[in-house]
Amino acid sequence: MFTGLIQALGTMKPLGGDSWQINCVSQPSDLIMQDMAYGDSIAVDGVCLTVEEVLKDGFIATASPETLRRTTLGDGETAQKYVNLEASLRVGSKVGGHFVMGHVDGVGRMVTAEQTATSWEMTFTAPEAIARYIVPKGSIAVNGISLTVAAYEPEHSQFTVAVIPLTYAETNLRYLVPGSLVNLEGDILGKYVEKFLYSGKGNPKVGEAASSDDITPAFLAEHGYL
Repeated sequence: MFTGLIQALGTMKPLGGDSWQINCVSQPSDLIMQDMAYGDSIAVDGVCLTVEEVLKDGFIATASPETLRRTTLGDGETAQKYVNLEASLRVGSKVGGHFVMGHVDGVGRMVTAEQTATSWEMTFTAPEAIARYIVPKGSIAVNGISLTVAAYEPEHSQFTVAVIPLTYAETNLRYLVPGSLVNLEGDILGKYVEKFLYSGKGNPKVGEAASSDDITPAFLAEHGYL
């Protein structure tokens, strides 16, 4: 589990097969490298990977064919760009973003990035697999970065986030151009709410609401809300 607060930038180098070498390029990189050990989980552009070998300034991990197909890590340009890195959440650590699982729901594209007086407003497309979890003022992870949805346009399958200068400067968002692919993960809370409301009914359509008849005191008590 992660928080979506990026700790370093890195690069990825294919080693053949499913193995990749990830090197930290940010200085200092102590937040990532400190106490790193075999078996640790590291989010790489929002994708949870397992450390198989610790290097001086990075680590080696395996990205399965399924992971490469479903995320930007399989993009041919991955080896030429920076990736966001975050070590897994430690018990007792501050949660400054939101709970990010490192399980990417889908790949979107950046549409626009416009600088304002106080931030960068960035708009992305979202596939239907994640669009159902997007709500204004809700949380979303873009390349592993915890961001707040400023606006959502379901008719265009697009959402906009406001990125503060610090986040823009210290993550790979600043390297994106229109058309760039990004990993997207919806808020885990929305997924559990959907599961409770639609259990046994199939997946809801985007924008479909649950019947109020389904939400009873008994239902709330059963699922720990009362």
